[in-house]
Amino acid sequence: MNGKRYSRQRELIYEALRQTEQHPTAEMIYQWLKPANPSLSLGTVYRNLNLLADEGAIRRMAFPVERYDAKTMPHPHFCCDQCGAVYDLHLPYDAELDRQALLASGHDVTGHEVVFHGICTKCKQLH
Repeated sequence: MNGKRYSRQRELIYEALRQTEQHPTAEMIYQWLKPANPSLSLGTVYRNLNLLADEGAIRRMAFPVERYDAKTMPHPHFCCDQCGAVYDLHLPYDAELDRQALLASGHDVTGHEVVFHGICTKCKQLH
């Protein structure tokens, strides 16, 4: 985390994000941190997440609701259509798709995001 001056709250938010695999929303992070940090506001969480994303320290992902990921290297995700959970998929990044998109469109392609949809194992067990 570089750029702006150090903030204890920003560090708490960043560490909470780094310690989870859940790809949380700002509201989830707020709920996790609020009990031990009563002065923390939801607005502070949003501001710091946006600052961290703008610095490249975290990734901002647009699902039905905005989520965040401390893993900044490109990787695919799985989104459960029933519960909305988001999971990392440990698959290699395919730069060939970028090249194919360039050839098909003529656009300067700088990357891509892959999100698979379906039913997660937890939801499958419930049904």
